[in-house]
Amino acid sequence: MGSDAPQSMGFRVSSGNSVYINVMPDTREETRRLFMALSEGGIIEQELQDMFWGDFYGSCRDRFGTQWMFNCAEKA
Repeated sequence: MGSDAPQSMGFRVSSGNSVYINVMPDTREETRRLFMALSEGGIIEQELQDMFWGDFYGSCRDRFGTQWMFNCAEKA
């Protein structure tokens, strides 16, 4: 999965902040479990929530600085 990071949208690319690991669990329960485990001691960038594209989505940075995105297509 890839995207751009334009300065006009507030992005400031620096070494290490331009990559996210995308995880696509099968269930919302598994998504919540993994999200909570990986965000513990880190920073939640976007809480898990239903998004306009239809997925249950959230993002975080773990305590080591690795960035994670979670996309779950299971419907509520």
